[in-house]
Amino acid sequence: MMIEQKPLQSGFGPETTAQEVLAGLDLSGKVAIVTGGHGGIGLETTRALAGATVIVGTRDVNKAQEVLASLKNVEVMRLDLADNASIDEFTAIFRSYNRALDLLILNAGVCFPPTIKDERGFDTHLATNYLGHFQLTVGLWEALKRSGNARVVALSSIGHMTGPIDLDDLHFTRRPYDKVISYGQSKTACSLFAIELDKRGREHGIRAFAVHPGAILSGLARHLSDEDLVGWGLRRNEDGTYTSSGGFKTAEQGAATSVWCAVSLMLNGKGGVYCEEGDVAEVVSADSQMQRGVRSWAIDPVSAERLWTISEDLLHIPHGTIPQSQN
Repeated sequence: MMIEQKPLQSGFGPETTAQEVLAGLDLSGKVAIVTGGHGGIGLETTRALAGATVIVGTRDVNKAQEVLASLKNVEVMRLDLADNASIDEFTAIFRSYNRALDLLILNAGVCFPPTIKDERGFDTHLATNYLGHFQLTVGLWEALKRSGNARVVALSSIGHMTGPIDLDDLHFTRRPYDKVISYGQSKTACSLFAIELDKRGREHGIRAFAVHPGAILSGLARHLSDEDLVGWGLRRNEDGTYTSSGGFKTAEQGAATSVWCAVSLMLNGKGGVYCEEGDVAEVVSADSQMQRGVRSWAIDPVSAERLWTISEDLLHIPHGTIPQSQN
């Protein structure tokens, strides 16, 4: 079933927490993977889903193990989304367990990193926030199919409002680099990925959702300049924390929509939408300056299908590895 891109009146909102979304739900017996699940909203997502077996993919295994030591049912595996070999190793190890994968939360990401291109010449935002997750999902496809009732949640952002994705110049080889546009493009890509993945996965019981978590003070801000912080209403303190002028969610609130998309019974048999504030987002006009809603280019099925094909080519993944739906 496709779902219309408009709110379902879930009863949740901007102050809802991940634990409130989970009330009354039993996740025992399920297996989840959360990328970047040891910090910020990723950590709160892991905490919320820990009734299931949760595998956290991270570049820093020791740090993650220390942070997650008090949580039961949580495992840590090394995963560097900017490294093809690391992704392949992660997926190969998981496949060797012959586990079904019920929930895949594509949470990890970077914002304004110091290096704008990786060793392949790929835009760093796109490579880490989107392409790494694309490769990861392809590698976990059979495990998702084995579930028969899997959900994939891709973290997008209101940053998509900066404009449509340039599918002819994803890595800024023909236009001047702009870090804001680069970040927004990567988050548009995450949303388009969820749209196309849902189309390809629904006949196998795999449904996908894009999520805007809201504005959260997290480790993503570490690469922001003082000028950037001022523009976002933030000030960096000497101890590494931040003071804000308001409008930011707690990490518990920021994780709520990811968790809602992962577990809500309202979404049974549904998918292929962009969500925010614990509900499906409404479509807003292209020129809207509102910090909410989804612009049409982030849910455009034609762009989604074309981006999928381009991504296969960039990652040297044979076309049809995850085949198009026959329905």
